[in-house]
Amino acid sequence: MISPAATECRDLEEEHRPARIRERISRPKGEGAIGDFVLGGVDGVVTTFAVVAGSAGARLPIMTVIVLGLANLAADGFSMAVSNYLGTRSRQQEVRRARADEDWQTHACPEGERAEIREIFSRKGFEPPELDRIVAVISSDRRVWVDTMMQEELRLSEISAKPLRAGVVTFVAFSLCGFIPLLPFILGGPSELLFTRSTVLAGATFFILGLFKGAVVGGSRLVSGVQTLAVGSAAAMLAFAVGALLRDAFGLVT
Repeated sequence: MISPAATECRDLEEEHRPARIRERISRPKGEGAIGDFVLGGVDGVVTTFAVVAGSAGARLPIMTVIVLGLANLAADGFSMAVSNYLGTRSRQQEVRRARADEDWQTHACPEGERAEIREIFSRKGFEPPELDRIVAVISSDRRVWVDTMMQEELRLSEISAKPLRAGVVTFVAFSLCGFIPLLPFILGGPSELLFTRSTVLAGATFFILGLFKGAVVGGSRLVSGVQTLAVGSAAAMLAFAVGALLRDAFGLVT
């Protein structure tokens, strides 16, 4: 029987065959959509359940909770999606500007840029004559030269998420996950149980999103789930407290 470790080692060796390496390097993954989904999902539950908790603290009518919650889903979800889209696009534009500037510098001051390449690889432990050959090879190809400066000097990567995809995924995740705390109020039932049911659903969603995030990033799923649940719970308690304080301050009655 082949052990799991042996299977993993064999798979790893397969992934490092020259053909697979060339294929992987030529088509880098870049930033995936998972981060956008988790971000949108968590924020959707936080903001929508904050509306529910604040309304519960103020003892507002059920229809008011539904209207405020749905309005929040539409407006805040759209706002967050647009913000993510613009933020991702801005990062791409920043990288393009930096690349254009580095390309110009290699034309305007090639000796200075070669000196920077020399310093970069000298810090990595290379010494003449290997260092001289490295500088000569890199600076002989303009694209490789600029790529090296982008990665080694500026620490900027041109591999990033697509802005449109980032915005759409964020909005979908925000809407789907944010709708969950509103379900008890929309489906109806004993009024005294609606907030409790919403709390349970919101908590479960927080925890599941945290588990999902932990599985994706390779950390502890349980720790990630508990952390996400804790953040959401803190936001909900704050919203509930604000609603209760405003109810007492302004004498709100149901």
